[in-house]
Amino acid sequence: MIRAASQRLGGALRPERVLVKMTTDNITKLNGINLRSFSSSSKSLSSSEHLGHATTNSSSKFVPTAGEALRDVVFPGSKLSVGGFGLGGIPETLLNELARDDFVEAQDLTIASLTAGVDGFGLGKLFEAGKVKRMIASYVGENKKFEQMFFGGELEVELTPQGTIAARMYAAGAGMPAFFTPTGCGTIYSDGGIPIKYKADGSGEVEIKSPPRTTQEFNGRKYVMEEAYYADLALVKAKVADTRGNLVFHGTSRNANPDCAMSGKITIVEAEEIVEAGVLDPDEIHLSGVYVDRVIFAANNEKRIERLREQSGDESEPVIEGGRGRIMRRAAKEFKDGEYVNLGIGMPTMASNYIPDDVHIELHAENGMMGIGAYPRKGQASPDWINAGKETITHIQGGSAFSSSDSFNMIRGGHLNLTMLGALQVSANGDLASWIIPGKLLKGMGGAMDLVGAPDTKVVVTLDHTARDGSPKVLQECTLPLTGKRVIDRIITDMGVFDIDKKNTCGGGMTLVEIAPGITVDDVRAATGAQFDTVAEPIPLMDDE
Repeated sequence: MIRAASQRLGGALRPERVLVKMTTDNITKLNGINLRSFSSSSKSLSSSEHLGHATTNSSSKFVPTAGEALRDVVFPGSKLSVGGFGLGGIPETLLNELARDDFVEAQDLTIASLTAGVDGFGLGKLFEAGKVKRMIASYVGENKKFEQMFFGGELEVELTPQGTIAARMYAAGAGMPAFFTPTGCGTIYSDGGIPIKYKADGSGEVEIKSPPRTTQEFNGRKYVMEEAYYADLALVKAKVADTRGNLVFHGTSRNANPDCAMSGKITIVEAEEIVEAGVLDPDEIHLSGVYVDRVIFAANNEKRIERLREQSGDESEPVIEGGRGRIMRRAAKEFKDGEYVNLGIGMPTMASNYIPDDVHIELHAENGMMGIGAYPRKGQASPDWINAGKETITHIQGGSAFSSSDSFNMIRGGHLNLTMLGALQVSANGDLASWIIPGKLLKGMGGAMDLVGAPDTKVVVTLDHTARDGSPKVLQECTLPLTGKRVIDRIITDMGVFDIDKKNTCGGGMTLVEIAPGITVDDVRAATGAQFDTVAEPIPLMDDE
């Protein structure tokens, strides 16, 4: 298929050139050269040559098939970086090739990727084929087979904060052997003890635990040292590539793909469209071909949508009553006009339905988006635009897309005004527990540790005041492993609003600053597992109208 280049992505290409979309059924020629002929000039690498980037005799990096591109660059025990977030922007063609039974070199692999995908697709095929020894990810996701293998002792899993994964990849490409981050400091992540491998005897006992990480203090604050992740092979998905490996991504399918590309000693990219060198304007290229060794056409390009969300067609929003409705309406009062905000899944996201008309905020998604819009209209959803919950989204005017490393730079650098998220437990000194119940729930921390570890961002937590059995969720000390230590500024429950002196400027602790209608201070004390002060009576009522 050939179409005018000016039609692609808003017409950024030079109008005198054409964009070529290649298929496996045709032989496309660029400047009169048969691209399939490049297979004969592509250099095959032996295992002894893995320390350097692959080179070709031709100036083109195009290789006809995934099998040829992967030939002699995968060996038992290889370390891989794989792009994608959920099912967005995953290199399907390359993963399918590695999962083949006759690709015997692909075994005992260590794979780093933001998430673990789903059963029977993408990374899921590699797990099911028994080709992965260790997975480095921030979130297990909805992959039931992966979860069974992990708890059954068949798979090692190194749960790592999402932003740290992206930063470790970026650091490898930037020549930085290590770096310091506030993410996870003071938690089980930095102290050590997260299960990596369970015993295979079904006892549920842990065989390998994560070790303690090195910490160091800078300007009165502790930071965790993280080492760069140097991949033997990086597998990347792009929207457009030219024959020199310059890449253009689309929407949130960019995610960690640029970071993966930088981390690889050898980097292979599969692209939906491939153009000759010179077609792409330098200003529209998202990643230079200097990081890329081989380019293939994305022959397998199903691009599944994990969670399709569309507008219902009814302009009115459903009215949510009860305690959770009160929490959402009160939480919406936290948004200030012009702020940059990250909202967690559940009540925080739903609170955005109650933002006053005169307040305009920009919503941030960890997977690489600023300016999230409404859900798409029916039939207009795109797999290239998803939020951190893997739901389909649109973007507002003035929105922007970027890589995962850039996204978490915004977070760690304190450039977001507000982070709002849910919790399993919170404590009187501002500790947050939200990602693990030992022996029961181990999904991963996702991006939460990064979000709450940012030094200058306000952190607001929304949660039911008590669990279903009536036990308190607001405690003097959290009993579950922490997501962040002394990170919460404000807690909003169905019974009231608490402010936390997390920096211990006034002696520490928490203060009840608003109370729900029909609730007394004695009611709150009876339902709370922590001591708290109150503002001068009468305590203001929660403003949830």
